Amino acid sequence: MEKQGVAVQLDPTLARGLNYYTGIIFEMKAPAGVNIGSIGGGGRYDNLTGLFGVPNVPGVGISFGVDRIYDVLEELNLFPPALQSGTRVLFFNLGTQESASAFEQLQLLRQQGIACELFPENVKFDKQFKYAEKKKIQYIVIIGEKELQEKTATIKNLATGNQLTVPVNALQQEILFS
Repeated sequence: MEKQGVAVQLDPTLARGLNYYTGIIFEMKAPAGVNIGSIGGGGRYDNLTGLFGVPNVPGVGISFGVDRIYDVLEELNLFPPALQSGTRVLFFNLGTQESASAFEQLQLLRQQGIACELFPENVKFDKQFKYAEKKKIQYIVIIGEKELQEKTATIKNLATGNQLTVPVNALQQEILFS
C-alpha cells in the first residue's frame, strides 16, 4: 500500500469494539495536519452474525464516517469552487394563495432541471432572506398579493442584487437564461 502513497502504521495499542472484534482491527485517519482523528475503521469478527441468528459465520467489516470525511474535505478546501448541487431558486412563502401560485411555478422550474424550493412557512421577509443567504441560493422569487393580481413574479439575484419583475409565464425563461 505504501507504494501507492498510502501510509501504513502498526499500532498494537489500538482498540475498537472489544465486545465483537476477535482479530485484527484497522483504522483510517485524516491526513496529517487535520485534527479530526479517525474517519473509518473496522476489523475481524468471528461471532457477530450470531447476534442476528446466523451463528458461526466469520467476517471482516469496515465503515466510514461520511460526515467526518466531508469535514476533512472542507477543511482542506478540496471541494470545487463552482460546486452547486443545492437549491438555486427559493420561492418566498407569502400566504396560502401566494404559495399555491409559487408552488405551480416551482414545479415548472423543476421540470426544467432547476433545483428550487418554497420556504416552508409564512414568516417575515428577513428570515426568508437570511435562509437564502445562508444556503447560498442564487435567486429568490416573490409572488405576493400584488404579483398575483398582476400575474407577475419578482426575481432577485442575490449575488448581484439585481431585481426585476416579469410576467409569471416568463419566469422559466428568465431563470433558465440568466
